Amino acid sequence: MDASRPDPDALLARVQAEEARHHRGKLKIFFGAAPGVGKTYSMLEAGRKFAKEGMDVVVGYVEPHARPETQALVLGLDVLARLEVNHRGAKLLEFDLNAALARRPQLILVDELAHTNAPGVTHTKRWQDVLQLLDAGIDVYTTLNVQHLESLNDVVAQITGVVVRETVPDSIFEQADEVEVVDLAPDDLLERLREGKVYIPRQAERAIQNFFAKGNLIALRELALRKAAERVGAQMEDYREQHGVVGTWPARERLLVCVGPSPFATRLVRATRRMAVGLKAPWVAVHIQTPDDARMPEVDRNQLAETLRLVEQLGGETATLTGDDLVEELLHYARSRNVTKIIVGKPKRPRWREWLSGSLVYELTRRSGDIDLYVTSGDPAPAPVPAAGTPVPAGQSAAYLWAVLVVFLCTTLGSFLSHFFAAVNLIMVYLLGVLGIAVRFGRGPSILASVLSVAAFDFFFVPPHLTFAVRDTQYVFTFAVMLLTAIVISTLTARVKFQAESARAREHRTASLYAMSRELAATQGREQIARVAVRHAAEAAETRVVVLLPDPQRRLVPLGTDVSGFVPGPNDEAVANWVLEHGQAAGRAAPTLPGAEGFYLPLMASHGTIGVLGVAPNGTQPATAPEQLHLLETLARLIALALERAELVAEAERIRLQMETEQLRSSLLSAVSHDLRTPLSVITGAGSTLLEQDDSLDPQVRRELLASVLDEAERLNRLVANLLDMTRLEAGALQVRKQWQSMEEIIGAALGRVSRQLKDHSVITRLAPDLPFVLMDDLLIQQVLVNLLENAAKYAPHGSPIEVQADADDQSLTVSVADAGPGLPPGDLERVFEKFYRGGDPRARPGAGLGLAICRGIVELHGGRIRAENRSVGGAIVRFSLPLAAGPEPVPIAEPAT
Repeated sequence: MDASRPDPDALLARVQAEEARHHRGKLKIFFGAAPGVGKTYSMLEAGRKFAKEGMDVVVGYVEPHARPETQALVLGLDVLARLEVNHRGAKLLEFDLNAALARRPQLILVDELAHTNAPGVTHTKRWQDVLQLLDAGIDVYTTLNVQHLESLNDVVAQITGVVVRETVPDSIFEQADEVEVVDLAPDDLLERLREGKVYIPRQAERAIQNFFAKGNLIALRELALRKAAERVGAQMEDYREQHGVVGTWPARERLLVCVGPSPFATRLVRATRRMAVGLKAPWVAVHIQTPDDARMPEVDRNQLAETLRLVEQLGGETATLTGDDLVEELLHYARSRNVTKIIVGKPKRPRWREWLSGSLVYELTRRSGDIDLYVTSGDPAPAPVPAAGTPVPAGQSAAYLWAVLVVFLCTTLGSFLSHFFAAVNLIMVYLLGVLGIAVRFGRGPSILASVLSVAAFDFFFVPPHLTFAVRDTQYVFTFAVMLLTAIVISTLTARVKFQAESARAREHRTASLYAMSRELAATQGREQIARVAVRHAAEAAETRVVVLLPDPQRRLVPLGTDVSGFVPGPNDEAVANWVLEHGQAAGRAAPTLPGAEGFYLPLMASHGTIGVLGVAPNGTQPATAPEQLHLLETLARLIALALERAELVAEAERIRLQMETEQLRSSLLSAVSHDLRTPLSVITGAGSTLLEQDDSLDPQVRRELLASVLDEAERLNRLVANLLDMTRLEAGALQVRKQWQSMEEIIGAALGRVSRQLKDHSVITRLAPDLPFVLMDDLLIQQVLVNLLENAAKYAPHGSPIEVQADADDQSLTVSVADAGPGLPPGDLERVFEKFYRGGDPRARPGAGLGLAICRGIVELHGGRIRAENRSVGGAIVRFSLPLAAGPEPVPIAEPAT
């Protein structure tokens, strides 16, 4: 594939981003190192400039800080009225987001991006207000200090000793269309402080001694300028990518070192690190996989893994590329990363090998263009001496033996075919053998097969036979073409095989990661996530995997052992605990605790290490091989994200339950305290009057006082009974004793129980003449009717009728209670059955709000349903239905008189 061809996915993403930016407002941040550098002043100046040019500019919110020059800039601009918010008896002035959206100016100025809004405002943070303005297509100018960036919060606290509570996510800063740095020298800022232009004199003196110490200001200034420089660098990279810039722009030094399995690579890495420190430049180490890497001995693999780990320990970045042309891949990557200097080691190979296979240094020098090339030997330390007599790996020896065997078989076949074909045609047999060796064993054995094939063809089939002498000199040209063709075929075949294997491996890993991420996204719970992660990680990495998560006592518990069969032993458990505490990889073939059976990686979340991923290699490939290590790190990140998401979901659910519990507690205290205090006050007042004035009271007054005591005592009794019933319902302790009962008798008993409450209302009953018996608990259903009748009497006007109706069909028996009261708000037809919900009719005597909730609980225990509706003639009606079952025949009774 052409490396210069644009990535279609990247082009699509760029077009979509441009489309989104087209419909979104523009954000400009006036960025400073500390308060008082002039951010608000610069923002207002820019706003006045655009207002003079005819743009609709509005001041949404500005902190003048009692600075006359700042207040003067506000004059002449449209100023949005501030929103008054009462909080704990104090009146707070906030930015009015709704007014700004309704006004919809072209540009709005909103000061103090990191500000926390008062409770009761639409959003908690002002940066959320700004995002909504941008989504509405309104351009926003705002101000921000470096200490308010979330990623620098701990750094600022370490420098100044002050923990900044109001922070802004770095993503907001990165999304800004423009960032203007408002810079002021520390000495000038201190002078402004002493002059009272930032804080009042007393506050200014304290500030100079603490946060505004000169050393702090210098450090904050460097942080702000570095953050702005990073943003400029990112903008330059975006521009280069969008415009397809291939060449290097040396705006900032960036180093690249090419490493391999050589023991000299670590010396090269250390030399690059020293050069990067001297230049204060980022650096990256690159290893390029070639077809020969597939046959790399384990010793070389471990050496390469150690070199890449050293790069990461020294603060560098690592990258592993795949390709046949090392120089092309290296330069393409270097130009895509805007590398200015490439560092390679001095060639150690003999000159004749460079002549045969090419020189990396020479090709880089010839093709690097505007990228500087450094050829160095690295550290002056002595190179490790290889052990004498190092045996050739058995796999490679077998491959070369197969090459000799295939040439022998081709010669045997050729001797048989020589009776039917000319000698020149037998060359095809040898080429076919070379092709087979190249497909099966790679380039080295296939080249050996090529040379042996030419020799065998000359020796056995070219006259004079059984000698290497050539009678016809034309065969010399045939031998040369045959050798060249065989070598080209073997090289191309090995290259195609390598590319196919690399593509297959990438496809397998990509498919595994996709399947894992998709299943993790749909999985809840730590144990389930761990099992899914172990299964997919074991398939993707082709190793035994275990996930260890801490319990409440921070003891690691292995999960997924039944899936992969890997159970860490006591020594490995100690290694995993070390990884959990320190957040660094350790274990087999790692620099730390290498004696463990497995290799362990930390599962890093935003708030620290939340678990450990353990890997036990199967022996086919070490877990610390570069490509394997990168895959495991990717798997660890996916697992950590899924576990963190599960923790956040559980935390959100816990907070929701706490809020609901707190709300219920508040509602219960409010309702019960009122409903207890009011009857007790009446009882206390009536009792004290009877005690103190018993002899002088009129009998009628005494009777009324005693009646009020009885009424309020019954009210207290109903309240306590409702609370007990609700508690038993929620605890599942309410027992339902179902028997065949007549609904007519239950309705009559309920009307008798609430006769005192219904004395001011006429009750109309409409009962079907042949209501069937129902399997139900008569006491509980009677309580349902009592609660419904009391509720109707509470809200119905004095003297209005209350209607009770019962009828049945083939499936259920339905009872309804209707009143002529104010009815229910349309949105509250379901809420009336919630605990502690009370209607808003001021004429009704308030209750605890438990009656209808108890009704729903009892009806649902019977397998029925209850619902509330508004009547067309006014008032509300509540219906509940109970399921019918085959039972005794009803006894005909006369319809009760109304």
